[in-house]
Amino acid sequence: MKGKGGGAFDRRSSARWRVLLLCAFCFGLGMLFTDRFWTAPDTSNHVMSQRRRQDRELQLISEDCNTKRKHGEDKDIMGEVTKTHEAIQLLDKSISTLQMELAAKRSTLELLRSGGSPVTTESSQPRKKAFVVVGVNTAFSSRKRRDSVRETWMPQGTKLQQLEEQKGIVIRFTIGHSATSNSILDKAIDSEDAQHRDFLRLDHVEGYHELSAKTKIFFSTAVGIWDADFYVKVDDDVHVNLGMLATTLARHKSKPRTYIGCMKSGPVLADKNVKYHEPEYWKFGEEGNKYFRHATGQIYAISKDLATYISINQPILHKFANEDVSLGSWFIGLEVNHIDERNMCCGTPPDCEWKGQAGNVCVASFDWSCSGICKSVERIKDVHTRCGEGDSAVWSALI
Repeated sequence: MKGKGGGAFDRRSSARWRVLLLCAFCFGLGMLFTDRFWTAPDTSNHVMSQRRRQDRELQLISEDCNTKRKHGEDKDIMGEVTKTHEAIQLLDKSISTLQMELAAKRSTLELLRSGGSPVTTESSQPRKKAFVVVGVNTAFSSRKRRDSVRETWMPQGTKLQQLEEQKGIVIRFTIGHSATSNSILDKAIDSEDAQHRDFLRLDHVEGYHELSAKTKIFFSTAVGIWDADFYVKVDDDVHVNLGMLATTLARHKSKPRTYIGCMKSGPVLADKNVKYHEPEYWKFGEEGNKYFRHATGQIYAISKDLATYISINQPILHKFANEDVSLGSWFIGLEVNHIDERNMCCGTPPDCEWKGQAGNVCVASFDWSCSGICKSVERIKDVHTRCGEGDSAVWSALI
């Protein structure tokens, strides 16, 4: 019995050990599988997270590239629009110029058929190409003024010729003739012109109250001799920086029918006892009314097509008492670009000097109180010294 009991005990003990070993084996096997299957998902999730982050970065980069591409395309489109606008302006100017030149040819032919003669004797000659023709308005009594201009802003001799040939800038004193043929006044101008070769003689009888007529004839005569982009009228008591003038005009070269100057609209003066009295004040409406916008008469510029228009229609263009008002009236009803350039009407020092020091060199300087430089013969040298751009500026101007 004792032996049987001991055998049963051994069997029960052996079964317990087998159960324990089986549990240990299952536990180990579970640990093995747990490590394998839980580690793998962690690695997979990490990879997937990296991929998602990379996808987001690529998407951001792609969106950034698309945005930059869109901005670039927008800039390209705006650039093309600007170029197209400039091309249209240039084409408009070319058409306007051709129309004016055609009308001028027809006008000349009609004049010849009717037994008349063109405005200038040079009109049958090929016109000289130029960028700008500057007519310096002067009178018989203004010899000292002319000399003061020659000694300051207007080149002389070979430099004047070189300026015309190399830069296309033509400068001439404009003057007509006296009421008496071949008078001493005319002979004095002939002698002065023989010395300096800087006059443009006009088929016009000189007189202060004939400035509107002289203006018409100047533009008509200049158009007949020079094929220029611009024509400028300036008084002989005004200081001019030629380089700044050329640069300013060049900015408006592509625009058709251009009228450039210091635009104003002063009162119409009905009182005949005041300076600049307007005898035809009644044409401007009620007393106290103002003039239409026009450039002040000390200096202004017009483009080729407008100068040609004046040349064609010279006989029927009305003359008011003041030549600047007359010029402005000739353009009413036309599609004209009125360009207000305030640097064409600077004051004398210190005004023009301060502006020059600030980098805004003036085109022209004068005193409003004198409608020119007060005592210009004595003072223009000082103005030139303090407000001049330098002799080399005109030669480096971009036209």
